[in-house]
Amino acid sequence: MNAVVIAAYGGPESLMLAERPMPVPLDHEVLIKVYAAGINRSDVFQRKGHYPAPAGVVADIPGLEVAGVVEACGSGVTRWKPGDRVCALLAGGGYAEYVTVNATHCLPIPDHLGFIQAACLPETVFTVWHNVFQRGRLQAGDTLLVHGGGGGIGTTAIQLAVQFGAAVYTTAGSEGKCRFCEQLGAVRCINYREADFAQALSDVQFDVILDSIGASYFERHVALLAEEGRLVFINAVEGSRAPMDVMKLMQRRLTLTGSTLRARDAAFKSKLRAAIEQQVWPLVEAGVFRPVIHRDFPLAQASEAHRTMESGDFIGKLVLAVRE
Repeated sequence: MNAVVIAAYGGPESLMLAERPMPVPLDHEVLIKVYAAGINRSDVFQRKGHYPAPAGVVADIPGLEVAGVVEACGSGVTRWKPGDRVCALLAGGGYAEYVTVNATHCLPIPDHLGFIQAACLPETVFTVWHNVFQRGRLQAGDTLLVHGGGGGIGTTAIQLAVQFGAAVYTTAGSEGKCRFCEQLGAVRCINYREADFAQALSDVQFDVILDSIGASYFERHVALLAEEGRLVFINAVEGSRAPMDVMKLMQRRLTLTGSTLRARDAAFKSKLRAAIEQQVWPLVEAGVFRPVIHRDFPLAQASEAHRTMESGDFIGKLVLAVRE
């Protein structure tokens, strides 16, 4: 099969198309004939050598989410059969024509969605559901702050939070992205290149803040949280160490939490998938939650897709079209 591999850690040019053996599914796995693979910022980190694959996962083929057709099933798989259309969360290996994955990490693709759209769902939906709704305990009537509202996580968080009755505020790096976020349902989007988001939103008390920035925003986030507020970390692109006034946490009963997803065990991901199928998939099937797609690229143009990812000049998700 053809696959995009990381030939050496470095820039986008280090992604190369290569031939690799076809993977064989274990008893609990399915083999997916991949039609599309979602691109995520963590793929860029892996390409640079900063986000290695977990033990037992193919080390040099990036890709954390795919959509395609079940080609074969392991002997212990009961739900899926060859020919089923599925999308799946992976720990790696998605930039390829075939991939194996734990069968309980797959979700059915609704009839109205194509493979390009479906490939955009697993990584962002799993991340948002676990961090915003499970760890952040977002409820109807709560206020949520999300940074990078124009990205894959941001556009997903805005739509899901609005569907579950929350008021969403966000930040983005251009006026065009801000207006798009507001069209998705955000109450207000702050252009962080032109204004300090904390000053602009000082009149709002947030129940949940989804933080991908880290140390440089920490004190401003604490100041913006309401009593009993929850600050949830999913990345720390601007530092992981910040000063903390413990008394503020105690007096206002704040919760600091966060998670990473890729290295979590199979049982956790299976439970998370089950919750998503019950809570989120009806919204996907009804068409009220839709993945936002900027552009798809042929598999051989993975380098160009990564350049676009690093430029930040896009809204929503980038996708590899692995086959027609």
